[in-house]
Amino acid sequence: MDSDEVEAALGGPLYGGGQVAADGSSWSRYRETGLTCVYDRGMILVGVAVDALEGPLVRVGVVELIGRVPSEVRAEIHELARREGTPVRVNWSGDPEIVAWGVSMDTAQEWGLSADGHLGRKDSVLTSALFVGPELANDPYATAPIIHWRDVRGRGKNLGAWPVTPDHDRPRWEWVPLEQVGPLRFGMSPPEVAAALDGEVPAGRMGHFPFWWHGKDGQWNLHEDRFEKTGVSAHYSTGPDGIPRLGAVTAHGRTGPQVLYAGIPLVGTTPSALDAALLQHVEDHNLGLLFSPSGAALPDGLNLDLDTTRVDDATVSEATFCAEQWEI
Repeated sequence: MDSDEVEAALGGPLYGGGQVAADGSSWSRYRETGLTCVYDRGMILVGVAVDALEGPLVRVGVVELIGRVPSEVRAEIHELARREGTPVRVNWSGDPEIVAWGVSMDTAQEWGLSADGHLGRKDSVLTSALFVGPELANDPYATAPIIHWRDVRGRGKNLGAWPVTPDHDRPRWEWVPLEQVGPLRFGMSPPEVAAALDGEVPAGRMGHFPFWWHGKDGQWNLHEDRFEKTGVSAHYSTGPDGIPRLGAVTAHGRTGPQVLYAGIPLVGTTPSALDAALLQHVEDHNLGLLFSPSGAALPDGLNLDLDTTRVDDATVSEATFCAEQWEI
């Protein structure tokens, strides 16, 4: 199908944002349907990602794939695949991937109403999925044009386990908002960041060209270093001098250092408990309130984001501490 046929099939025209890559491939988000469609050159459909919260229910055999508890879906997929004699492997996110079906599973943060009736983050994830044709099924996330939509090549591959460091075993880092977190000061260069982390070598690096949709033009700019031993990611921006400078630091939810704000632990905490504690703190101290892009309720002026990271069927919090000029 081409994009016009897709929109006709979905009752279009529908559009919720997208991008076009240098090779002519593209992706479009159709918000009304909870679908993201990935197109090859000529706007030919090659992949469909179904959202966990807003997407349609999709079934393979007797297994409902979307919007469910991941461990339950995983068990049912393995049982169905066993009966059919179909191999199942683990993809980049630690979820089932079945080449014969053209399915690669994933998850998304669950949202719902709290006890007081407010919409907020829950402490769990729900299943989503990417569906592709046979030409991409062998390794969809390593294949264009899927990589233009979601490039996961620089991330550490999850082997299907989500170990969590106990809170009492995490180092405590001090945080000076807008200036530094632990030994990392905003404005450091990558060598300075590595030196501050006792010379740890990044386990993964991510970057981009200035105008990626034109291809590999201009200087490649380092965007992120991931330090697995310390449990942090360093985020950089490149200024006129061409040197990447530290603008934000993420403390990984499962393994990163613990950081406190007003006595509240920000890392490795259940999202609902953290959100409730911060809202109470804002109310008790009559502070300004804002919501970050991840949906976290935060006191104003900190330039902080509190996202979540997965622990199998559940989630825990992870924190990104930013310089003043860094856009969350």
